[in-house]
Amino acid sequence: MTSTPDTPAHDGTDLAALREEIDQLKAIPEEELLNPVPSTVEEREPTPHSTDAIGTEKWDRPADEETLEN
Repeated sequence: MTSTPDTPAHDGTDLAALREEIDQLKAIPEEELLNPVPSTVEEREPTPHSTDAIGTEKWDRPADEETLEN
């Protein structure tokens, strides 16, 4: 880059801040960059549980008595 009296030679001081930002972004795992999940959402995520196969529900029993066994 050519320097003129109106535009003095660049000393590179602002590049240090840019390099720091690049290093911070490099420290983030690729999966987090592609699919970010806020920590509050991750904490409230429900725990999955097993369910009956379609067609095997026992409609004549109350829900609290249903089991996965026959």
